[in-house]
Amino acid sequence: MTKLTCDVAIIGAGTAGLAAERSARRNGAKTLLIDEGFGGTTCASVGCMPSKLLIAAGNAMYAVEHASVFGVEASGKVDGVAVMARVRKERDAFVAGVETSIDKLPAEVKIEARAKFAGATILSLSDGREVHAKSVVIATGSSPAIPEMFDAVRDRVLTNESIFELKDLPKSLGVIGAGALGLELAQAMARLGVETMVFDTGETIGGLKDSHVAEAYHAILSREMPILLGVELTVEPDGDGVELAWTGSASGKQRFDYLLVATGRPPRIKGIGLETTGLALNDHGMPDYDPETMQCGSAPIFIAGDADHDRAVLHEASAEGMIAGRNAASYPEVTPGKRTVPFAITFTHPNVAVIGKIAKDDDADSVIGTASYDDQGRAKVEACNAGLVRFYADRRDGRLTGATMAGPAVEHSAHLIAWAIQSGWTATEVLDLPFYHPTFEEGMKGALRSICSEVHAPTPPDRDDGFTPGT
Repeated sequence: MTKLTCDVAIIGAGTAGLAAERSARRNGAKTLLIDEGFGGTTCASVGCMPSKLLIAAGNAMYAVEHASVFGVEASGKVDGVAVMARVRKERDAFVAGVETSIDKLPAEVKIEARAKFAGATILSLSDGREVHAKSVVIATGSSPAIPEMFDAVRDRVLTNESIFELKDLPKSLGVIGAGALGLELAQAMARLGVETMVFDTGETIGGLKDSHVAEAYHAILSREMPILLGVELTVEPDGDGVELAWTGSASGKQRFDYLLVATGRPPRIKGIGLETTGLALNDHGMPDYDPETMQCGSAPIFIAGDADHDRAVLHEASAEGMIAGRNAASYPEVTPGKRTVPFAITFTHPNVAVIGKIAKDDDADSVIGTASYDDQGRAKVEACNAGLVRFYADRRDGRLTGATMAGPAVEHSAHLIAWAIQSGWTATEVLDLPFYHPTFEEGMKGALRSICSEVHAPTPPDRDDGFTPGT
């Protein structure tokens, strides 16, 4: 058996793994990056980028269909084959960019094989070789979960890893799972003329913990497609499609060409031999780890990205990989990394953003400021006046601590609030910054002012609080 040695071995060449390898090598470690196929990151190949390409196509058709609101007569026809061809073409270009960056890695760093732990710092490779490292970073990512109830119709089941390979748009699609991924793809399909319905056994849409925003969001999205929460499902084959039946909060049945199963992406950790490492594992086979250092217990093992099942977004995967790589290189000296405020965006229309800590209505230590976009000026101009934002702040001084936002262009305004929270700003300090008129961002001012009022904090003395059309 050929034995390879290194300082840091990284399992997985996705966003987190690539960041971990760069970080470890930058900190003087000899590295080995092990991956089954070096096929590009989840974001580029089956996640962020192809989904946004499909969303963009749906938005284009939506704009055509609603042009009459502005006195513009327009008509359009969706060419499903052309839509999906563009999605794949542009997706492949994004993947090629990732592959180019991988190609620039030193040849001796890359190992194309499957890796399995044979001890805390020993990896057995599928090509028969063995890696002995001083420390290991687990960056194996995640994969779609398909519950057993769909076994009988698997040939008609899509996931985010297969939907973009469709040559044409289906006529009908049942979406199982009302999380961010399911809702994004469902709305895109509905806007492209696909008969679409969304189902979830839970009572929450988009994973939102703020029931007020969730209710508003549900109502807005339901204008475009049925979204049934709190339902139990049964499935059976129906010719070249699937019959889906539901009971619970509603009951019925419908035939669909395909089902998109978006019920979650669990960490890809099964079969990698964690039981041989000496780590304490929970009921799901996951090790405990420190999110500040990414270290698993006190072992020379670190974990990053979707593999740790915490903040499953690209910028967090990159940051976790950097922290894990640095600490793996310096082990046993391990230092905490600087983590940013939790921040996630759902790219439906309206956008949704969840930032920081979410306060409950009865939280005595918090105040909550609310603003609606139903009558907001710029939103009315653009005919997208629907949405609700809720800001949470410390009752003592009005310092912003979190937000749940569903509204037009929230993907942009939410960045401003995330920066304010991370900077420790109060509602007063945010209001003292410039707000241009007329913009969507002005819609946040009412929520900020109500926080100031609740905590008896001053609004900026040199800002006119009088009437401005449309704010």
